[in-house]
Amino acid sequence: MLDDDLDEIHPLFAGAPSTTEFKKLRKRIVRYAREAIDQYGMVERRTDGSTPKWLVCLSGGKDSYTLLAVLYELKWRGLLPVDLLACNLDQGQPGFPATVLPEFLEKMGVPHRIEYQDTYSIVVDKVPQGRTYCALCSRLRRGNLYRIAREEGCSAVVLGHHRDDILETFFMNLFHGGRLATMPPKLVNEEGDLFLFRPLAHVAEADCEKFARAMNYPIIPCDLCGSQDGLQRQQVKQILDQWESNSPGRRQVMFRALMNARPSHLLDPKLFDFAGLELNNPDSGPEKTEIPALR
Repeated sequence: MLDDDLDEIHPLFAGAPSTTEFKKLRKRIVRYAREAIDQYGMVERRTDGSTPKWLVCLSGGKDSYTLLAVLYELKWRGLLPVDLLACNLDQGQPGFPATVLPEFLEKMGVPHRIEYQDTYSIVVDKVPQGRTYCALCSRLRRGNLYRIAREEGCSAVVLGHHRDDILETFFMNLFHGGRLATMPPKLVNEEGDLFLFRPLAHVAEADCEKFARAMNYPIIPCDLCGSQDGLQRQQVKQILDQWESNSPGRRQVMFRALMNARPSHLLDPKLFDFAGLELNNPDSGPEKTEIPALR
């Protein structure tokens, strides 16, 4: 639904560029987000008729602004039957512009909650010199967001991770963790009482950046981890950038591979019964073991 199709638009889209290029970008992002929401079953079908409520995490970065706008556009179209509550967790980083997001959300008419928790001091105190902050920072942030979601009656915490985040996490686990794993679009927390959703799972980082900058959203950089050099994620990102430069479209090919896993062609006996494989024996009767095709 383009703005010229409506008598009114949500304030989040006021001033959107009218160029054909931007309209295509916006449609593409919305389409990919809707596909992910549908494909991974993010909207609960409640038998009591109540409306699910999502806690939409807003850091002030390009990805979270894009997430918020896309969810509101889908809701505006009548395609997302959920209530949305934007949430920013102010982690006490020195110099963080604490008034930017509250003023933006008030101006946009977006229901929100701003929470202050000084996790910055904890991270700086606990992480040894020279080590990266990301793991502890993320863990503390996630714990607070889960708590807020429960307090607000939300059934899901919604994050702005995009396709490139998912690919980078896959290769970080591959190179440094010794496992094939990444951030799934839909997850249940360890306590089993909250969903975690990533509706931008199919959206490229470059599209998020183009969208947020074209909309002139007030982007806030993360100075905590952004101030550290030589992060593993940065190294992986450079590798992927080089691959993409040498072979345009490779990121999307690799992402499709994550959606096309074949346990019988990997090496994990917990996922596939290799020991139970048998050759077809014409004397053994009609029941035969299915043998995966070799390639």
